[in-house]
Amino acid sequence: MPGGGFVRLPGGSVVVALTLPRPSGEGGNVRVLVHAANRARALTRLRNLGMRAVYLRGNAQPPTPDEVTAVLHHPDGLLWRAAPDRAQELWHPIRALLGT
Repeated sequence: MPGGGFVRLPGGSVVVALTLPRPSGEGGNVRVLVHAANRARALTRLRNLGMRAVYLRGNAQPPTPDEVTAVLHHPDGLLWRAAPDRAQELWHPIRALLGT
């Protein structure tokens, strides 16, 4: 079952982190980070990209401070990398995962 969580920032926005199966069907999981005004908008951003069955149930795996920093410094506010984390792997823009 995919895991995930969120953290509310001082400005009122949220960063949502989800561990999802790789959309291309290659196997393995990816950790996706989304910065948005609220949780519902974060999930809507992912659904609009074609990830239809994305839900956030609970707050078992909230984003780490390093993940929050990474997504806040990216212009799209939408990043991913393979899960479990590999120390040498950098964050990728969502376009690289979806092939758009």
